[in-house]
Amino acid sequence: MSAPKGGTPATDSTTALSALSTEQLIGSGQEGGLLDQVNAWVQRVRGGDMGALPAIAGFVVLSILFTALSPFFFTERNFANLLTQAATLVMLGMALVFVLLLGEIDLSAGVTAGLTMVIFVVLVAVVNLNWILALALAFLTGIAIGTFIGFFVAKVGIPSFVVTLGLFLGFQGLELMIIGAGGLYRVETPEILAIQNSTMPPWAGWVMILVMLGISATMSFVDRARRTRAGVPNRTIALVWAKLIAIAVLGGIVVFILNQNRGTGFKAIEGVPIVVPITLAILWLGTFVLDRTKFGRYIYAVGGNAEAARRSGVKVAAIRWCAFIVCSSLAVVAGLFSISKVGSVDAAAGRDIVLSGVAAAVVGGVSLFGGRGRLIHAAIGALVIAVITNGLGLLNLPAGVNYAVTGGVLILAATIDAVSRKRAGGSVLRT
Repeated sequence: MSAPKGGTPATDSTTALSALSTEQLIGSGQEGGLLDQVNAWVQRVRGGDMGALPAIAGFVVLSILFTALSPFFFTERNFANLLTQAATLVMLGMALVFVLLLGEIDLSAGVTAGLTMVIFVVLVAVVNLNWILALALAFLTGIAIGTFIGFFVAKVGIPSFVVTLGLFLGFQGLELMIIGAGGLYRVETPEILAIQNSTMPPWAGWVMILVMLGISATMSFVDRARRTRAGVPNRTIALVWAKLIAIAVLGGIVVFILNQNRGTGFKAIEGVPIVVPITLAILWLGTFVLDRTKFGRYIYAVGGNAEAARRSGVKVAAIRWCAFIVCSSLAVVAGLFSISKVGSVDAAAGRDIVLSGVAAAVVGGVSLFGGRGRLIHAAIGALVIAVITNGLGLLNLPAGVNYAVTGGVLILAATIDAVSRKRAGGSVLRT
């Protein structure tokens, strides 16, 4: 189980739960100086706890490879395309993290996204309902689906694989009944289309970076002040400044690239796509929930050792129930990103993306066995898969190659996860 902030989840749930009594403290893992932090990280990696390191390495290697193979890969236009293409998968991967951390699975998340968007578009196009009200009803549908899944998994005791597989098949039938075979509805709502197809003014990108720096600095220094008042050791201040510098440098590079004109005609296209700050806001909010709330700590506890969590007073069934509701709700957002990008909804909406969402989470370092992983891991994994799809497309390779490479990467990631757990277990036994 992870520490509430910054650490990588371990399986010792009992130790983690014992720390929950100190509500005012935000744990930050191994404390001490910069050298202590580096040594602790090296020990975690050697013990098999690599987190997103393999995914980051894969992202860098693939980016260099495709840049060398295609002159169009590392361009302003393709960089923006890569971010918008990955947005749906990033959101779906983050949705699935909440149930994967419990050692569960939601095979219906993709078709949940598709069905709710079918309902949204039909309400707008056929019933002529206001798009805001229609979107609210779509979200309520997603919440209801998550509640349904959570009830049968947490209360009835049916395996999540069975429940969600049934819904995966059933929701496809509902989509066919609502739209009809071969049917298709165009998305006509400008506000929805703007999410993936419009950009912020160039100055807004720099404001976004300043906001990120402000939030990160405020939270870091507030945490340090609270730990100092409680007499708890703090990490070296150098790590805070290093994190802020990393945000400023990496964010500044991204904004600078996206602010370049990537239009091909008379109209300039520049600025950060609107979908980027929306995704970052949800990523931050979800990370806050997992790192800094009882609900998040209990998710890691249940995923690490459900029986130990139950004996410590955690309402395991309620945590599982809520996790499926969160997953289905975020799946609706993924569906919204998808229809904004495609511009239409058909009877097959969401059918082919759920396994890619699972792949994104696993490739990023989220464990299929539960108790280990973070939302940022799923986002990194989604970017890796998006790079593979984008790069192979630029090389004009067949779609079959894309599936084969993605499948191979997924198997490799799952193997790394399994081996790292064995190594971590061996380390525990040796100590």
